[in-house]
Amino acid sequence: MNVGQAYRTGRKILEDAGVDSPAFDAGCLFKKVFGLSLQERIIQSENEAGMQKTKRFLALAHERAGGRPLQYIIGEWPFLDFTLEVGEGVLIPREETELLVRTAAQMLKNVEKPVIVDLCSGSGAVAIGLASLLPDARIAAVEKYGEALSYLRRNIEKTGFREVRPVHADVFSAEEARRFPALDAVVANPPYVRSGEIASLQREVQREPEQALDGGEDGLAFYRAIAGLWLPHIKPGGAAAVEIGEGQAEDVKKILDHFMENVRIIRDFNGFERVVCGIRRHT
Repeated sequence: MNVGQAYRTGRKILEDAGVDSPAFDAGCLFKKVFGLSLQERIIQSENEAGMQKTKRFLALAHERAGGRPLQYIIGEWPFLDFTLEVGEGVLIPREETELLVRTAAQMLKNVEKPVIVDLCSGSGAVAIGLASLLPDARIAAVEKYGEALSYLRRNIEKTGFREVRPVHADVFSAEEARRFPALDAVVANPPYVRSGEIASLQREVQREPEQALDGGEDGLAFYRAIAGLWLPHIKPGGAAAVEIGEGQAEDVKKILDHFMENVRIIRDFNGFERVVCGIRRHT
């Protein structure tokens, strides 16, 4: 079997399984196994593929066809200008979360050496993203679960942003929140899916850790905890920014309104309400 035939066979497996983007996914899996970009694959399409690599590629295609997320199979995924390790036990970084990072960075652009807490840090995408945009920031990346914390630590090491400090803590703990008494910003992409809706999510999303998705009965449990336990530790004039799910903007705005002023709702590149942010009141 040549290179072109191997690729087309894998793509067909994904097409038959109803994968949303079979050509893209097959291309990513092909590059992982064969190390060939799209252009290289086309140029070398008549070359012999090799039995071992072809078997490996087709095995990964069957994994993907079975519903395992592409990002977990590849083991890494890009976010902003860097690549993060991902796998079972950690939420997959998503492009729309870049809006949260850029919003928070913009709010802090005139703050010297800002002290930031990133709650529900997971892979570290938000914390590391902020470190890349705010080089003098000091960032605590708070994560409760061991598997995600392992990825967080590896990604800090991999990207070299040593100003990001992993913290093993529970967002719902008032005692943990009191460890951070003078913050310039609180940033979070918390779980926000309603508990009853998790079973109806795409099968790939259901393979991600439930604790990274489940936001309680109404999807707002983490926002209440963040507002009640963490926002009071922001200095007057400091910032808060959180990512939200569809239809949650007004409810989250009301929660933040108790502690923050100038609370705004920001839409992402698809026009969806994605981020709620505000400034800590001076009184």
